[in-house]
Amino acid sequence: MRPSKREELIQGALSVFYREGFHATGMDRVASETGVSKTAIYKHFRTKEDLILAALRLRDETFRYWLFGRMEKISPEPSGQLLAMFDVLEEWFTTDEFQGCMFVKAASEFQTLSHPIHQQSAEHKRLLERHILRLTKAAGITNPSSVSKQLLLLKEGAIISAHLGHTAHPAQDAKNAAAKLLEQS
Repeated sequence: MRPSKREELIQGALSVFYREGFHATGMDRVASETGVSKTAIYKHFRTKEDLILAALRLRDETFRYWLFGRMEKISPEPSGQLLAMFDVLEEWFTTDEFQGCMFVKAASEFQTLSHPIHQQSAEHKRLLERHILRLTKAAGITNPSSVSKQLLLLKEGAIISAHLGHTAHPAQDAKNAAAKLLEQS
């Protein structure tokens, strides 16, 4: 089934926002990149922030579906999936499309904690943490809540390090730390 104009607009806006940032991207640029007139854009979205929120929701859904699906494909076991998360990150880091975490970027540009864009970004991280918590519980990890938070920090650190080019193999470095953490738990 062919995506609707609204879906095409969201996907196109997602690409340009991810590549160029939120504040730096005006609606003229979104119209130019997507081929959708500004008038048509505003028929679908009352404000630019509404479009940003829709793009973040799409990114959240597609990223989590991809990440969790790849983790399950690499390992059927919960403990294996926790480590596979870092293998999947490595796959992402080596693509031409990798430009860091869109949610960190959004939260950085919309820093007020109560701002809907900041809240949407934080919700993405909470959803990731919930999934990791489910896996730590299923793996029989002692203190699963604490371990899931630490694994999320390792994941986030790997993404930031990859984006900054800080280390040669941030996903593998994080995986090694995660393996030690899981061994101790």
